[in-house]
Amino acid sequence: MRRELSRDWSGKRVAVIGLGISNVALIRFLKEAGAHLSGRDLQTSSELGDRYHELETLGIDLVLGPEYLSGLTDFDVVVVSPGVPKDLPELQMAKGLGRLESEIGLVFRYSQAPILAVTGSSGKTTTTSLAGEMLKASGLSTYVGGNIGTPLIGSIGEIDPGDWVLLELSSFQLEDLSQSPHGGVVTNIAENHLDIHHTMENYIAAKANIYRHQKSNDFLVLNYDDPITRAMAEEAPGRVLFFSLASEVTPGAYLSGDNLVFSDGSRRQVFAKRSELLLPGEHNVANFLAAALLSHAAGASLEAIRQIGQSFTGVPHRLELVAEVGGVRYYNDSIATTPDRTIAALRSFAKGPILIAGGSDKQLSYGQLGQVIHAGVKHLILQGATAPKIRQAVLDSGGVSLYEVEDLKAAVHLASQLAEEGDVVLLSPASASFDQYANFMARGEHFRALVADIQSENAGGD
Repeated sequence: MRRELSRDWSGKRVAVIGLGISNVALIRFLKEAGAHLSGRDLQTSSELGDRYHELETLGIDLVLGPEYLSGLTDFDVVVVSPGVPKDLPELQMAKGLGRLESEIGLVFRYSQAPILAVTGSSGKTTTTSLAGEMLKASGLSTYVGGNIGTPLIGSIGEIDPGDWVLLELSSFQLEDLSQSPHGGVVTNIAENHLDIHHTMENYIAAKANIYRHQKSNDFLVLNYDDPITRAMAEEAPGRVLFFSLASEVTPGAYLSGDNLVFSDGSRRQVFAKRSELLLPGEHNVANFLAAALLSHAAGASLEAIRQIGQSFTGVPHRLELVAEVGGVRYYNDSIATTPDRTIAALRSFAKGPILIAGGSDKQLSYGQLGQVIHAGVKHLILQGATAPKIRQAVLDSGGVSLYEVEDLKAAVHLASQLAEEGDVVLLSPASASFDQYANFMARGEHFRALVADIQSENAGGD
């Protein structure tokens, strides 16, 4: 591996565009391989903060601020962070010269292990995390990364042919990918990231790269209940497996009453019970089925899959129970950056919650969310850039008890005042976080801290 890397990168001039966490790991990888590096980012040194000082210690050339895309034609390779719009003229020129690359593209190039991947508009992280646990519980060495966890490029040399690589992949990571994984999942397709992709057609085309370059011996897991993903089966080069909450599918897995059933065409086997799953919500039953199919096709046992269903409690920022204070439960669903995700969260509770929503705008429609809020939310507290759009969608649907506040701190404080014993306070923004936070994780951490403050105040008053 080291000889191959040196051959590919020694002496190459490489510009790395976007200095997020994954690309810092990539810079270390390329520097060790012998490349001459230039790190580029629209943010200034003060905005990058500690990351700037970390990059400085690596001794690479840094170009920051408005001129960060200057002179790209002077480089042999231009590696672009997933969040950077690819339609910028400078990047289009580099693409035309065949010089664009990505961290995920390099993982595909250098991984000696077979790759599994999960994409979709929602449920990606939960499905990926579930599948990873199922594979590990079956004794299969598995490296999980991509859009979650530690960037795998930094440990690519440690991954052996007998291991598995499991990736969560966003549309940004997929859009220019020229390889597809051995096994893929598309959980669902709904409006998302139209501020970057501009049209649904572009967005769907990016997602389709998860199977577009597959071979006949590869496989694809699709959501039968979603007409867009179901139609993808017609294009898939390899074997297709379906999962469904509404139909008996084969080959695949489906919900039948309380039974989760695996079918391979010749046999049907109940491998788990819906009532035993710890994750709340119908959408998480679908996520579990998708993860079960992916992991089982890769060698995970049905018994290990069932055990994970009975023990997996979720991942941070995804319907995460933060605390119960005075009989009020506070849930962190900061990952809900689209209306569809917030709708799924709202449908996970039997009693209408107090919903905190709003954030930065991805140019999505809030019409259906407005109807669901009207039908099933006790109080709605809005903040952030999308507050006016969500407010109008709710009013168009008939209205609800509604408040608008300046920021998340004010929203959590108001929610705690409105809440009565037995209520749920749910942060599920239906919007991205970038108007106030670096990412949805930072927003979720702030919510946790604000709830902890309420918990401390409540304890002090006892």
